[in-house]
Amino acid sequence: MSRREASFNGETRGLSHVAIALLVGILALSASARTAAQQETTMTRLFAPVEIGADLSDLPTSERLALAHIVDAARVMDGLFLQQVWAGNPSLLLSLLGDQNATGKARLDFFLLNKGPWSRIEDNRSFVPGAPDKPAGANFYPPDATRDEVAAWFDRLDGAARAEATGFFTTIRRGRDGEFTAVPYSVEYQGPLALAAEHLRAAARATTQPTLRRYLEYRADSFASNDYYDSDVAWMELDASIEPTIGPYEVYEDEWFNYKAAFEAFVTVRDTAASGNLTRFSDQLQGLEDTLPIDPAFRNPALGALAPIRVVNVVFTSGEANSGVQTAAFNLPNDERVVREKGSKRVMLKNVQEAKFEHVLTPISRVALPSVELDDVTFDAFFTHILMHELMHGLGPGTITVDGVETTVRRQLRETYSTIEEAKADISGLWALHQLIDRGVLDSSLTRSMYTTFLASSFRSIRFGINEAHGRGVAIQLNSFLDAGAVTVDSDGRFTVDHSRIRGAVTALTTELMTLQATGDVGAAERILETRGVVRPVVQRVLDRLGSVPTDIQPRYVTAVQLTRETR
Repeated sequence: MSRREASFNGETRGLSHVAIALLVGILALSASARTAAQQETTMTRLFAPVEIGADLSDLPTSERLALAHIVDAARVMDGLFLQQVWAGNPSLLLSLLGDQNATGKARLDFFLLNKGPWSRIEDNRSFVPGAPDKPAGANFYPPDATRDEVAAWFDRLDGAARAEATGFFTTIRRGRDGEFTAVPYSVEYQGPLALAAEHLRAAARATTQPTLRRYLEYRADSFASNDYYDSDVAWMELDASIEPTIGPYEVYEDEWFNYKAAFEAFVTVRDTAASGNLTRFSDQLQGLEDTLPIDPAFRNPALGALAPIRVVNVVFTSGEANSGVQTAAFNLPNDERVVREKGSKRVMLKNVQEAKFEHVLTPISRVALPSVELDDVTFDAFFTHILMHELMHGLGPGTITVDGVETTVRRQLRETYSTIEEAKADISGLWALHQLIDRGVLDSSLTRSMYTTFLASSFRSIRFGINEAHGRGVAIQLNSFLDAGAVTVDSDGRFTVDHSRIRGAVTALTTELMTLQATGDVGAAERILETRGVVRPVVQRVLDRLGSVPTDIQPRYVTAVQLTRETR
């Protein structure tokens, strides 16, 4: 190991976790303020620079001030996530800051975008000389431990000790005796979380909206208590013009087990009219659950009562939410207890989806599909399937029983969980859309466009890389369609949906994935990933023709930048 490599590992000398969190937040917002022309000269060539903003003209002064404080709290999440990805990230960041030539500045931009020295959409290729391979266990586990050692320790635990060790909100460290121990996030990240809590409480004091104030206060408290239940419920009940989501949520970064939650933030404002138009979907969820194409014993006879759907426009994102590929929508919370007792909320990021459709999906469709199919690629189908994808995360198996013991799909499937869950949400989303068309809830005009638009979007998702859950999940679906003859390839290498076969293929794969989840069959999950979670040559040839098409967007958060200037 070279001296430079050694300097990237371990704690950063002379800078606290709080200082690193603040530094990353400042750099992220300043990078967002750069012009598109400046960004095009950096290593972010794979991303289309896009201005992302929201109309705040209807927000009174009190809410604009609250929004600014929430952005400040969100900036702290950037630094926290950076440390969760790899222990060497803070020291590498300082090294990159000291390199002022053009290449050094480009590396810094790309580092901030990827939250580390690995290109997330290029199979985690390192772009910083001397950086090691990306650690699959991130910084959630001791750097000298192996996955098998940690798994064996988990298996020796039971009851509350096992629940804490495998839970969302603990890291695994070595104690003074060298044995593994679970450390609450409230201890591991005490300084940055205290700072974020201060900003949230300041926002709570500024707002006049009761449910927003309640969520902000409860979430600030949870940073210290490590108990997120009450604040998750408050988030579910949030009914305000500002719609923030902040804290530890997704488990993608923990590639060992998919157990540990990463910090992130979405700072958004609600599109009230668009949200109201989607309330009809919430009323359909129990009916969809009751007719899932699986053994009736695997269905949930009583979904959580809360199922709000919010259409929002993004002001700022950070942490896991702004690392590489941008999130278009999400379904939270992930805590199975909250979902079982209360339900879950689906949030649609409208301005981000519009940017992805215009700058990425539309150009891809011109390359991947025959020209006669292009009229069937529509934003309505794109938006509606993303919505149904998020709705279906809350349907199907969650809490399950294996060998007489109650457990969860997440714990049983371990590192395969995220990919299988993303594939399940996608494919069952298509199944559900056709159900709703049959019931007259959706217009029949979607019957063709939803499948064709999904096919075009499959190439968009696979470009994220099959090391990533969404990309590999789509590979599973596309290969299943090809095997079933539901998708065909012409002599020019362009893909077409066979509408006489696609619905049957969708139903069959929905049944397969949900049954796998209900039985906790990790062996079956591994076989699917090995055989269908791959990029086949016929798909690769299309990907090779997409070189000039951006893989995703790189947001410039113009509203957040302006808001910060106004309130300072």
